[in-house]
Formats: sequence, structure tokens, C-alpha cells
Amino acid sequence: MTIDLAPMTATATAKPTATPTDDRLPRRFSDFATLSEALDYAADGVRGLNFHDARGTLVHSYSYAEMRADAHAAALRLIAAGVAPHDRIALIAETGPEFAALFFGTVLAGAWPVPLPLPTSFGGREAYIDQLRVQLASCDPKLLMYPAELALLAGAAAQAAGVEGVDWLEFGTRPAPDAALPQAGSDDVCYLQYSSGSTRFPHGVTVTHRALLSNLAAHAHGMQIVESDRCISWLPWYHDMGLVGCFLSPLANQVSADYLKTEDFARRPLSWLDLISRNAGTTLSYSPTFGYDICARRISSQTKASDRFDLSRWRVAGNGADMIRPDVMQAFVDAFADAGFQATAFLPSYGLAEATLAVSLMPPGEGIRVELVEETELSGAHHGEDRPQRYRAIVNCGKAVRDMEIQVREEDGTPLPDGAIGKVWCRGPSVMVGYFRDQASTDACLVDGWLDTGDMGYMSDGYIFIVGRAKDMIIINGRNHWPQDIEWAVEQLPGFKAGDIAAFAITTPGGEETPAVLVQCRSSDEEERVRLRDEIRDRVRSVTGMNCVVELIPPRTLPRTSSGKLSRAKARNLYLAGEIKPYDLAA
Repeated sequence: MTIDLAPMTATATAKPTATPTDDRLPRRFSDFATLSEALDYAADGVRGLNFHDARGTLVHSYSYAEMRADAHAAALRLIAAGVAPHDRIALIAETGPEFAALFFGTVLAGAWPVPLPLPTSFGGREAYIDQLRVQLASCDPKLLMYPAELALLAGAAAQAAGVEGVDWLEFGTRPAPDAALPQAGSDDVCYLQYSSGSTRFPHGVTVTHRALLSNLAAHAHGMQIVESDRCISWLPWYHDMGLVGCFLSPLANQVSADYLKTEDFARRPLSWLDLISRNAGTTLSYSPTFGYDICARRISSQTKASDRFDLSRWRVAGNGADMIRPDVMQAFVDAFADAGFQATAFLPSYGLAEATLAVSLMPPGEGIRVELVEETELSGAHHGEDRPQRYRAIVNCGKAVRDMEIQVREEDGTPLPDGAIGKVWCRGPSVMVGYFRDQASTDACLVDGWLDTGDMGYMSDGYIFIVGRAKDMIIINGRNHWPQDIEWAVEQLPGFKAGDIAAFAITTPGGEETPAVLVQCRSSDEEERVRLRDEIRDRVRSVTGMNCVVELIPPRTLPRTSSGKLSRAKARNLYLAGEIKPYDLAA
């Protein structure tokens, strides 16, 4: 039986019908030589992509067969425009059929698509143009293609970078004269992926067809995809979790998918859960921790969740892209258990663009599992210090995906035993071949086929636990402190939430290293601000034993990466440059 998402509201005009969940096409788990072959196979079935508006109403259904036809036409137009194999085509990654067709059209033309971000609410017009300009200079594309509504911004970036800018609607009206399409091989480059932090010094990850399809197969096997599964997502397509996990993986594993635009989710986050509730099949849907957090907060002041939602068929509620917060996950369970959400649906994972996407996945059904790790083990301090023991809950991020190996090593590369914290390395066919035109950075993280992820963690009985990002660690007087511990401590105070705080190390005028904590403050009362600053200072001292510089700053000041994650490094740089201006408070 074919199961569709029912339209949310009736209209007087004919409504699109969502692509089916079920299909007679035999399922293949990404066992293709190239992404083009995966598209050809999926197009023989009836599944596809479905795009919804901010209220979750279906506005465009797009079968894989239609996408293949549009991609073929786009490839012919690109060839007619002089695009040759190995050229880069930069694409503003708006969630919609135009980007989907152009991405695959670029692949069919033998060129390399380069998804680039949409504007965010952080930084403004000039910051976005500058970000695009820097990334364009890095990937050196033949064209930058964008939606008409971004013509001024993207066009300005293209002009600054000396790249031809093309409105993709205008491009779609051009003739598509017949031409021979090049045939890609498994080891040819498929696309370039910029990580979410790739702004000032961008690193374009070079992903081959072989690496991509290996990782997509690992998704299908790791999540144990079944016929009734349907993917639902609001994640941006310029981020690896959105592009690979929620756009390319559904196609290569022949799953229908439903999308909200990221900006629509930001305005109406509960529309995501509405869409899941209306899915008559079983749901695969991923989010960073903050997505679950914002939904739990939005429902807290409303009526019972069961009056609006049915989350009982949400089979895989993936967590990834940032540190997983067990307290937030518990809050989500508390908020939506009466709507049928099961905590065992949570599927923690770990990955990065340099490994295409997934490095580890929790086996389905095991849910969130945590271990309490004593602070001295995380910081490298000596046991027996005369101070209270403090623990942090570390989330189990699962086992290595199919064909992937994970090791935890000392700084000198020596493998560590279970339970010992060190640098996380991985090796497998989905690891990148390198950064585009950046051999020095490639050599710095790829050694004998092993990738230095830059993350810290430990192994336990085949499971990987991630404790933090090595480059974010604050080292004071020879002791290591994780910024997350400082930030989480402040978040426990009333009136603050995840994303309001950034902790990092600075050098005081006296030459001493000390932690600095920037805290977004919503109070306009100066006496209240002084009280909050002192309370935060006392809180950090009680947790870390250190005095710190506390600066209260206006809301929406802390910088984010293009995927919405806090950028501590950028916050530090802006603060030291005087571009983040704290409130002037009495000493």
C-alpha cells in the first residue's frame, strides 16, 4: 500500500501529492559506483523529495525521475556555457528543487558542485558577502548560481571574487542543446564540501564518488532502513549533515524525504514536529541538540503535546553536528512523551565533513547512554587535589559505521586503551582525499590513511565517547578546562540558555592567561546586570576554581557558524579586536 503525507490544509486549487513512502523498486543500500548511477536507479521508482512551506503545507513534490530529467537538462546547459570536467560550480544551497537539479546537473556534466551557505541572522549583509567572497576565492568556480531573491548579495560576492554570477531561474530558460555527458569513475571527485566554520580560512573537503557512496551505505546499514521509513528534515543543505545525511542519503537509499526550509524551522520550530506527526510511515529525522532544545522550550508554555502531536512513529531521532546534551534530550522526552515519543528513538552519532559525514552511529533502539567522567580525567589534573570531585555526563556516540575504524591516541600517535582520553582518529573509504588546493592542511591531518579529527574522546567496549574539540580547550597554569563545562555551569543559572555563553582563554594586561566568559544578557537594568555578572563569576569560580573575566553583551551578539553553531574562536577574535562591545558596568 502506498502511504503519503496527507495535506495539512485544504485549498480550492489542485494540491500537489507527496511522493510515496512505499515503492516496488527493490531497495539498494548505495551499492553504486557513482552518484549518477544512484540517481538513475532511484529515478526508476516513484519516491522523491517534497518541499513544504513554513506551516508544513506541501507546495512541491519532486520525484527522483523528475529530478533526473531536470538534472540532465541542467548538465547540457552547463556544457553549453563552457563548463568542463573538474570545473567547480558554486551553488547557494537553498532547500528546493532548483538546487537539487543543479547539484546533480553539475555532477552529470563532470564538474564539481560546491554548496555555499544562505545568509543567516548573524553578521549582516557585509559579513555574508565577505564569507562568500572568501569561499569563492578558495574553490575558484566557473560560476556562482543563486536564487533570484539573493541576486544583490550573491551578485556582489561574485563580482568581488571575479566570478560570473547566474540567477538560476534565468539559467533554466536557456537552451539545452544535446551533447555527450562525461562518464565519471568511482575515484573521481563528486563535490566539494566546506565545513560550517570555513569562513576566514576555508577548507574545501574533496569528496569522491567512492567516499560518498561508502558513507551513504553506512547510513542505511547503521540506521537499519526499512520500507516504511521516510526522512523529514529542516537541516541546511550547505552543511554536511543536511546535504549528505538528509539529501543525498535518501536518494542513494531510495527513501522519500520531506523538507522545511531552515529559516522556516527557525521561525516555527514546532512545524517540524507537525510534519513528523502527519507521516503515516516511520520517521528518520536528525537535529543538533539545539533543535530539540528549542522545541522543548516552545511546547512548555502550551497545552499537552498529545493534543497536537503524534510522535509514536518517530523511529530514528538522530543527534549530531555538535556536543550532545543529555539534559536537553531528557527535557525533550519530558515534553513529548505524552505525544508518543520514545527515548529509545534517540540515535547519537559522531561525524565530520572530512569523513564525508558519519564516523559512528548508536545502534537503533539503544537511545542516549551516558557515562559520568570525573573532571580531573577530562582536565589532566592530578588526582587527590584538595577540592570536591565534579563530574560531567559524556554521551555515548555509538560504534564505528560500516568499513570505518576509530582509534584514540596520545599526542605522539600512540594508541590508548579503553577509558583513556586522547585525540580521535579514524580511517575508512569515506575519509576525504584531502582539502582542495591545500596540501599543507591535508598533510597536517591525514597520516597513512588515518584522519586526525581534531576532537578528543575515549573508547569503551567498541563505543566512542566525544568529550570536546581539542582546539577549544582552555589551558590555564598547565591545566586543561573544557569551555563547555564553563558554559554549562552558567546555563544552570536562571535566565540563561544554551547558546548565550562563550568561554575561551585570553591574556590579561598583566600577562596572565585567564578564562573569559561572554554572556548575552537581556536585562536593561544596570543593577541587575552587575548582580548577574557577579553571580556568573562566583558560579564559574565554584566549578573551575578559577577567577575569570565576565563580560555581559547584548542579545544576538555571539557569532555563529553557517550551520548555527557557536563559534568560540570567532567570538574570541571579535572580542579582542573590540568588535564585540560589552556593557559598561561598575567594577
